[in-house]
Amino acid sequence: MDADRPSEARRQLLVIANRTCPCAELHEEIASRSGGAGAEVMVVAPALNSRLRHYVSDSDEAAANATERLDAAVTDLENRGFQARGEIGDADPLQAIDDALHGFRADELIISTYPPSHSNWLEKDLVARAREQHGLPVTHVVSHYGLEPEAEPG
Repeated sequence: MDADRPSEARRQLLVIANRTCPCAELHEEIASRSGGAGAEVMVVAPALNSRLRHYVSDSDEAAANATERLDAAVTDLENRGFQARGEIGDADPLQAIDDALHGFRADELIISTYPPSHSNWLEKDLVARAREQHGLPVTHVVSHYGLEPEAEPG
């Protein structure tokens, strides 16, 4: 047993989510991963910016949008009984994970993305790369939060 972590300690879950938080799928996964006794949850929302805004070093809107999503996600998790906090992360989700792990000893990583046809993170193989790089169990949650419903074929 790790001397720094008492046996009754809550599980620590690191969640990386962009526009997919807060969402029901993510909250259900957190609840199932919490070990029945709740969990301490750190939600990191990378501050994503357009290429043009990044090029001209204008990150204010990206940070404001990430803060709004984080506030909603953390409040919802706290209302569900979790000890939760959030932080804005680097636009590169792998870097955001690295940065968060320096100050948060996660037992598990949960990555929330849109479905493959809508997810830049999946195109860049984020889930597999995070598994390789961090040596933590990684759970991938697919969310439809904020996506427009697909039109029914007519």
